[in-house]
Amino acid sequence: MILEENNNFTPPWYLFNNHLETIYPAIFRKVGQRAHQTKRLLTPDKDFIDIDHYDIGAKRTVILCHGLEGSSQKPYMKGMINTLIDNGLNCVAWNFRGCSGLPNNHAYSYHSGATQDLDLIIDYTIKKFPSNEIFLIGFSLGGNLILKYLGERPKNSVIRRAVAISVPLDLHSSCLEISKTSNWIYTLRFLISLKKKIKEKSKIFPKKIKSDNLNQIRNLVDFDDKYTAPLNGFSNAIEYYTKCSSIHFLENITIPTLIINAFNDPFLSKKCYPVNINKKYITCDYPKYGGHLGFKMKNNFDAYYHEISALKFLIS
Repeated sequence: MILEENNNFTPPWYLFNNHLETIYPAIFRKVGQRAHQTKRLLTPDKDFIDIDHYDIGAKRTVILCHGLEGSSQKPYMKGMINTLIDNGLNCVAWNFRGCSGLPNNHAYSYHSGATQDLDLIIDYTIKKFPSNEIFLIGFSLGGNLILKYLGERPKNSVIRRAVAISVPLDLHSSCLEISKTSNWIYTLRFLISLKKKIKEKSKIFPKKIKSDNLNQIRNLVDFDDKYTAPLNGFSNAIEYYTKCSSIHFLENITIPTLIINAFNDPFLSKKCYPVNINKKYITCDYPKYGGHLGFKMKNNFDAYYHEISALKFLIS
């Protein structure tokens, strides 16, 4: 089912362009913190992943995956968690390697296609909630991750349903999109965070990571070509994007999956709004408005469109 342009969602009047829709929730949204427990999961390669789990004794559990340089404590994560908990679902929110406030144990950390780590989180969740139905929600990079995971493992019957929000389905063209002059503020924000981590890692792994030329990196493609790709076994950024873009895995998905991508998302290229895809299992909701991980609703202080839509899809 394809909703090519969904006009059912309207933002508040003061969020009158895609940049305001994107920036406002990220900076000004205040979300209460629910009681939870934190668990450090040790990985087979002697690394660690920090997880927040919210156990309300429900029979359904949602695993949440954040975006680039995000964490389990971002407003968009906590907002979705609160919506799910209020409607009777447990939550497992995990931090990608190096995103919980501490550098991880290796020169490499996380990337858009690191589905082996999601596999570990799913195994952890099954053991933590052995009788539960398991669902997935991914935001931006995390959305790409869950879609790639589902396409790689089409016979996996553990996951019941999945929702991917503001997803860069085609990584290369989306990185070019976010690198446009009009999107300089997002590129700057990401590069400041990514470069800081590289500087820290170069002190720990001086033979594997060189930070001498960091000032020459001006966009995400350059960063991925210099660091993300080689540190994770790819020859260059193009190979990384080609092998990890979830758009190449959609046809293999065999569980009900919802993709919510706003048409005015400043991060996404035209390739991130496919129509001729796996319609048997995938529903694409393309609202006219929403920005990137925005979706604040008109005349409603607390509700966000993507949270309501995701909840309805998961429990339908």
